[in-house]
Amino acid sequence: MTLEEIELHSQNLNAELIQKTLSKPWTGQEFKAGNVGGIWYDTILSDPKTFNQVIAERDGTSASIVSMTLEYLSDYDMTTREWKPRAAYYQIITDEEANTLTVRFTIRDDFYWTWYGSDKKIPVTSDDFVFWYNEIDGDPDMGSNGYGSQWILMEDGTEAHIDCKKIDDKTFEFIYPRIVADPMLSTNMKLCPSFIFKPAKEKNGAEGIKALFSIDKDPKEIPSCGMWYITEYIPAQRLVFTRNPNYWDKDSNGNSIPYPEQRIYQIVGDTNTDYLLFKQGQTEVYSPTPEQVEDLVANQKEDYTVFNADGSMGSSMWSFNQNPQNKDKPYYNWFTKKEFRQAMSCLFNRDRVALQTYRGLAEAKYDFFPEVNPYFNPDITLKYKYNPKQAEELLQSIGFVKKDGHYYDDKGNKIEFDLLISSGGTTANDMAQIITDECSKVGITINVRQVDFQKQVEMLTSTYDWQSIFIGLGKNLFPSQGANVWPSYGNLHLWYPLQETPATDWEARVDYLYNEGSFTIDHDKAKAIWDEYQEILLEQCPVIYLMRSKSFFAIRNKWDLTNVYYDNRNSALIDNVYLKEGR
Repeated sequence: MTLEEIELHSQNLNAELIQKTLSKPWTGQEFKAGNVGGIWYDTILSDPKTFNQVIAERDGTSASIVSMTLEYLSDYDMTTREWKPRAAYYQIITDEEANTLTVRFTIRDDFYWTWYGSDKKIPVTSDDFVFWYNEIDGDPDMGSNGYGSQWILMEDGTEAHIDCKKIDDKTFEFIYPRIVADPMLSTNMKLCPSFIFKPAKEKNGAEGIKALFSIDKDPKEIPSCGMWYITEYIPAQRLVFTRNPNYWDKDSNGNSIPYPEQRIYQIVGDTNTDYLLFKQGQTEVYSPTPEQVEDLVANQKEDYTVFNADGSMGSSMWSFNQNPQNKDKPYYNWFTKKEFRQAMSCLFNRDRVALQTYRGLAEAKYDFFPEVNPYFNPDITLKYKYNPKQAEELLQSIGFVKKDGHYYDDKGNKIEFDLLISSGGTTANDMAQIITDECSKVGITINVRQVDFQKQVEMLTSTYDWQSIFIGLGKNLFPSQGANVWPSYGNLHLWYPLQETPATDWEARVDYLYNEGSFTIDHDKAKAIWDEYQEILLEQCPVIYLMRSKSFFAIRNKWDLTNVYYDNRNSALIDNVYLKEGR
């Protein structure tokens, strides 16, 4: 079947799929009061490594589990583009004469630390937030990702600290040494039960903190201020959460959400098992891979409903290791040339990936910011789209020579390198195989290597012994998000992290623009800055964005779908879901 025939088939199939699924984006609707009861069955792919929120930063599964017992200060509503209070109410105070800014938080009165099966309640106080900011994120010995975001660049080139101080038990402030454009980004932090963490640090320092709530401890000992308690963990089998009836967010009847009494997660190990369990009726929700969508939609009948959403706000990306630790390796000389990276973008056949990997349910991502970003500019797009001829011209412009059907550099090294992808991911593997095939057609060899996510994190942040990689790092909803990714000094500046000084002129310029944009309040002035910022990154191709996939989400019809919404901004909103009457 030709690509044209595949495309026609996909168009017909997609129209049928959309017709059989439900589009229900959240646009600010009020949630209906529900009924408490029922058990929510779900899955996770791997065991948690810890229940300690400090250590959990390094493991996505652990972080998502611990976060269910916690609460953020505020939340950004991508529909209304407004910050809304959660744990605390906020006030932004600007002193234009002194060029300083303060964000004052007042913790809500109905916010408590509680324990499963106990009547004990301890109010959440300013100490819980201030201690975390100053003694956890603010202590370099902790190795927290939040440390870098506590510092901002002043107009004279020096760095100054964003201070956090307690006013009283319910009020605390973040004090910025200069006015910033998006102060809420740096303040939207986590918290800890300081009455547990503080004594541990005073006694044994950072190691005392890291020893808390290890995986072999009874999780019922962990206090919660969030929606759930962790009440059972059996390694390689299951994880159980029990509803927190003391959670602050209550419906019009006075019941705390969520409504299910328990969430029971089976630890499944792979996505195939995950889908099998859903088809057998053993789990409540499922998000299909592209190759599963047709089967999922065709078999929904009366058992479950499938929702659809437009192309995602984010995208995975392809990046190349430019760390000088590897300067003796041939690939370092290739990857540090923008023409090579541009050529790789020209060899990424996005139309083929959309049709073969995503069954036509995806589109290429050619822009840098997503549409919800206030500085998204539809006129700024990637110039290096699929064009093998242009790719070869770029390669030849940096001295690459083709012999016997294969490219060699000016030192006679064959152009061959590894592409790292997460193990078990069929979509990433399919994309990688297409890229490998397209590159082989012009004379470049790519070897696909699959490793687990935790190993990827180690290679990116510690050993730096990787060559190229597929990875996703968020949505850039705000231009100044990604403080640890886009500036050259960031610890997740993928291609060469933690630079003491910018390695290239263009990275120095990006650092400057990132800093200037972060402190520019005037929208028109800021737009000029962020436009140039996007243009540089799309020209230099340190990362190559891949695809924006249309997404689908299935949920059992035993749950009342009134409070269920699904869109590309919020994903699945199911916190307010409840059982239908009589179930």
